[in-house]
Amino acid sequence: MSHELTLQLLDTHAGGDVSRIVTGGIDPLPGSTVREQMEYLENDADGLRRLLLNEPYGIPEMSVDLIVPACDPKAQMGYIIMEVMGYPVYSGSNTICTATALLETGLIPKREGIQHFTLESPAGLVQIEARVENGVVEAITCGGLPSYIDTHRARIHVPAVGDVTYSIAYSGGFYALVDAAELGFSLKREEERALSECAFRIVEAIQAHSGFSHYTLGDVGPLPFLHFMGPVEQVADDFYRSRSATYVHPGVICRSTTGTGTSARLALMQYEGTIKPGDKLETISLRETGFIGEFIEVREAGGGHQVVENTITGKSYVLSRSEIVVNCEDPMVDCGGVHHILSSRHP
Repeated sequence: MSHELTLQLLDTHAGGDVSRIVTGGIDPLPGSTVREQMEYLENDADGLRRLLLNEPYGIPEMSVDLIVPACDPKAQMGYIIMEVMGYPVYSGSNTICTATALLETGLIPKREGIQHFTLESPAGLVQIEARVENGVVEAITCGGLPSYIDTHRARIHVPAVGDVTYSIAYSGGFYALVDAAELGFSLKREEERALSECAFRIVEAIQAHSGFSHYTLGDVGPLPFLHFMGPVEQVADDFYRSRSATYVHPGVICRSTTGTGTSARLALMQYEGTIKPGDKLETISLRETGFIGEFIEVREAGGGHQVVENTITGKSYVLSRSEIVVNCEDPMVDCGGVHHILSSRHP
């Protein structure tokens, strides 16, 4: 090639979920908000998502986060989340990874102790608290999206599974919440494939039976996610713990419990009256990693919903710093839908 096409990346993970942070190589995107820039990617430049999540560069279990300049003057930076199922407007694990990457790359100066900054996600502004000790980002606390229960303990017959009791929460996407023990699971790593197959059948059945609409956003598409809930253990007056697993796509159980899955659990616990403001829930994944969700307060919202304000805390680890070469002559590489936004493209 007479002119290399390159992308600068910082690979990270939080709770086991790998987030590939794109720190350079992409032209400024059109749009007056980060949400509009996300929609441009989705409609006119989806090749970036496909390029970095498919062979030979990535795998579907990963996520991609593109760092962009903030459009809102209250925010220091913006970011766009890309996953195998599309463009979620928010994700706890991706936010934790992106905030860490911004500090580790110096795009936001890192300071010892506790520091606060604001990011612009496609869902809006996100408040970040970072705890830095001896130069290491030890924890990121981010605001979870306001979460609520849409459906409580409905029942549906699922072929090859049986009758299933489920609740539906919104926490950045709609989640089906099911009791793992009722379905014969103890939420161990060796159950991962069976959990994925079971979740796929349940999600397919619910999608065929019901659609869900957000009280302000309206139709946000078919139900995408399912969260398996283990028993809740109270370990202190204001602290609970539960094993959990989140299904996000056919064949994919997240390696972490997911931030939005944890927010959905908080919404259900508040709905059922088992937690109070200030209480925390630690969700533990199949890989023994965890996120901590804190129930901040509840407020009334449209349609009489009890909306739970919450935060999610976790730690992200840097895996690698790299520059990849995008060779459009490689038969394994699909440059369709991406070439026009690469800043190193041919003149």
